Amino acid sequence: MAAVTQRSASQVGVASKASRKSVVAVRAVAQVPRQAAAAQAPPKPAATKSQYELFTLTTWLLKEEMKGTIDGELATVISSVSLACKQIASLVNRAGISNLTGVAGNQNVQGEDQKKLDVVSNEVFKNCLASCGRTGVIASEEEDQPVAVEETYSGNYIVVFDPLDGSSNIDAGISVGSIFGIYEPSEECPLDAMDDPQKMMEQCVMNVCQPGSRLKCAGYCLYSSSTVMVLTIGNGVFGFTLDPLVGEFVLTHPNVQIPEAGKIYSFNEGNYALWDDSVKAYMDSLKDPSKWGGKPYSARYIGSLVGDFHRTLLYGGIYGYPGDAKNKNGKLRLLYECAPMSFIAEQAGGAGSTGQVRVLDVDPEKVHQRVPLFIGSKKEVEYLESFTKKH
Repeated sequence: MAAVTQRSASQVGVASKASRKSVVAVRAVAQVPRQAAAAQAPPKPAATKSQYELFTLTTWLLKEEMKGTIDGELATVISSVSLACKQIASLVNRAGISNLTGVAGNQNVQGEDQKKLDVVSNEVFKNCLASCGRTGVIASEEEDQPVAVEETYSGNYIVVFDPLDGSSNIDAGISVGSIFGIYEPSEECPLDAMDDPQKMMEQCVMNVCQPGSRLKCAGYCLYSSSTVMVLTIGNGVFGFTLDPLVGEFVLTHPNVQIPEAGKIYSFNEGNYALWDDSVKAYMDSLKDPSKWGGKPYSARYIGSLVGDFHRTLLYGGIYGYPGDAKNKNGKLRLLYECAPMSFIAEQAGGAGSTGQVRVLDVDPEKVHQRVPLFIGSKKEVEYLESFTKKH
């Protein structure tokens, strides 16, 4: 009897083990269809973008402020610059109708004849920057000296600009543009200096002369078949196109990257005979078919820094304005033309050089200082330097 009981117990144990194994097996088998179904399940559809959604410059600035890339005061200054660009775009488009073509009858500090739109555009920039309340000092191609902004409330950013680059093209309806750069307030400009005009001039206003490596923001606005604003705040280059129906700049060129090389050069070859031998040798090499597989470089020159650089930024190549026998340091101004454009070029993966040194490393000695400029694709600028640095 005891043996029967013991045998029954052992049989029960074996049965329970078998049942547990069968349960596990059933569960495993049950999981296979679930896993297969999960693997075969289609991915969740991406959120559809509304056809009416616009990612504007204002939205972009708010996003960057939320990320901590810029503060609200710098965003306000950039917004005021965009407003100035909108106004100037309208003036350029209506220049022939509104009698804004031709010269104004004055000369700027460099001895250049001022066009009517040069003067008007300068006033537009000054008014927009002053009314934003965040600008302390401005320096313009059309002003003899930097100007202190009395209406400032906070921020005291330093803004340098060429209100209308390439203005000699206005009467012909060819592309022109505006260039700007924004610096942080100088540490040598204390608040108590604002009450002393002489102290303010010495410690605040004249301190606009900073190297381009200190730029917080740089950009340009191209007035052409469309109005395009390109800018950088030190984390890449972004392009915004003005939608005239909405009145807003809309993001159309996110994270612009200049091609590493490009077979387009943009030089004023009318000055060839006045260039030094190193630049002549460089230019001759670009035209030599035997060096480039039978196809030499192509020449494209508008005569507007903004227009020529914008094409170079998108297509690759090099823009250059070297010094010559008549203008040893070229004709482009370091503070509000060469430095901002070089900052944009470097942020897009390109380079900006004087032929000897990096443009952003040059410390300005005066507001309207000129330097030679070679800017564009990195390999193209390096190739040019292989000629100019020998001399």
